[in-house]
This record gives sequence, C-alpha cells and structure tokens, in this order.
Amino acid sequence: MDIKNASLKRQAQLKKSIELSKETAYEIAAYLDQKKAIDITIIDIFDQSIIADFFVVCSAKSTTAVKALSDHIDEKLSKKGIEPKARDIDPKWAAIDYNGVILHIFYEETRSVFKLEKLWDNGQNIKIYQPAEE
Repeated sequence: MDIKNASLKRQAQLKKSIELSKETAYEIAAYLDQKKAIDITIIDIFDQSIIADFFVVCSAKSTTAVKALSDHIDEKLSKKGIEPKARDIDPKWAAIDYNGVILHIFYEETRSVFKLEKLWDNGQNIKIYQPAEE
C-alpha cells in the first residue's frame, strides 16, 4: 500500500471514529435528559485535545443525583456493549471516560467552580443539548 492510500485510509478511520464519538456523546446527553440532568452541554474538543473527542457536561441537584446519573449512563451503555475505560466518582463530581467521550456530572455548585465550558470554549464548539421534538 502506498503512502497516499495509507493516508486516505487513516483519514477515513479517523472520521468514522469521530462520528462514533459524536453519536455516543448525543446518546449520553439523551440518557441524561431522561433522568432530568440539568444544563446538559456537549463540547467538541477534538481539535483541542488528545484525551477525547467530546465532553458531555451536566449538573445534578444533589450528590445522590450525581451517583444516580452516573449509574444510569453506565447501565444504558453497558447494555450496548460500551464500557468505560476509566471512572472517577466522587459525591460532587463524576468523570467517566468512554474512550472518545468523557462524561462529567457535577453537583451544581461544583460545576460553577470548575467552569469546564469556559476552559474548552473556542467560540464554536459548545452545544447546549436540546432533546429532539417528539
């Protein structure tokens, strides 16, 4: 295989991987919405970081809700064969790494301290999740 064909193949694989990450991010956002997560935001960080393609960030009204939301996402994605690569769950913040997507669930006050949206904002990459019209 020549270099040009190898490059084209790699680009196609990368595009497919990014699309899969995007689908997963929006799927996670929909599951969070089902469980009444607050201020669900999807941040495209593909061009800004090698750690992931997307962050999904939301808030919860209580520390119990932080755990319940993380458990809900784990359950839903596990049924689809998607297991987290890593997870760090604290009463006020859960960070779960689903390869190309990292989910952050914050207790409301904790989210305002970390301000992930501001840290990763390039002016075009942040989308507030809006559920599809039924």
